[in-house]
Amino acid sequence: MDTRISGNTKLLGVIGTPIKHSGSPVMYNFCFDYYGMDCVYLAFECDESQVKDTLAAMRRLNMKGANVTMPCKKEAARNMDKLSPAAKFVGAVNTIVNDSGVLTGHMTDGMGVVLDLRDHGHSVADKDIVLLGAGGAAMAIMVQCALDGAKSVTVFNRSAAGVAKAKAIGENVREDGIICKMDFHLLSESERMHERIRHADILIQATSVGMRPVQDGVSLVTDMSVFHEKLVVYDVIYNPAVTKLMEDALAHGCKEENVIGGKGMLLWQGAGAFKLFTGLEMPTQELKAFLAGREAMERKI
Repeated sequence: MDTRISGNTKLLGVIGTPIKHSGSPVMYNFCFDYYGMDCVYLAFECDESQVKDTLAAMRRLNMKGANVTMPCKKEAARNMDKLSPAAKFVGAVNTIVNDSGVLTGHMTDGMGVVLDLRDHGHSVADKDIVLLGAGGAAMAIMVQCALDGAKSVTVFNRSAAGVAKAKAIGENVREDGIICKMDFHLLSESERMHERIRHADILIQATSVGMRPVQDGVSLVTDMSVFHEKLVVYDVIYNPAVTKLMEDALAHGCKEENVIGGKGMLLWQGAGAFKLFTGLEMPTQELKAFLAGREAMERKI
């Protein structure tokens, strides 16, 4: 029996659907235990039509905060009292902080990539970045890179509609006074794409290409000459742990420490949210060790 819960226990959670698979409760409750905080974190099924009522319940129950996953991120943004710069630009929210009934929406998806890169020794500041994709995660990454001082971000996307959406977000970012050169192109412009990667500092792959099981073994980068020892390659996909893009980068000149999969993105976007909830740094090293031990135990069962 868990005797931690009391009349003073603060409630947090994650909303979205499907939600039973979420690893967030384990992650956040570990961190609350680590700090001895009187908080508990649960998962709540919620679709887009239920977001407004769910947010009203957050206020009524004085929930400390919540994370938001698909398909509720955009609807949550439309119903916030305040938005962080990243959430405002992207038009989506994945973290909500409740301050005496005032709900502020944040977007830490992009922060997850930036912090994971930093954890591997790489800063986006003053770097030329090529970003593949213009979906929700890609746009959060683009905005966060700009906010954190990237010199340039060049976006390549499959559809013209996605390119137009990315360009509109980029224009809003620049109009807000954030200095970052941004270019937007179609993935079909393969020669231009490969040339930009060749001269980039960081390549970030933020599409579903390469994901298991449907697109496993596929990569958008087909010219192996773009890879070199100074290029950092980051693939947001975490299943498989090593994608075709990562295999190609390692086989054609990129250093092993510069080729990074997306598993850490999940941890670090959570770290960003945890700090927003509590003002404290997530105990990431201890959490990594705990999760690794948990995974090892589950494999034995």
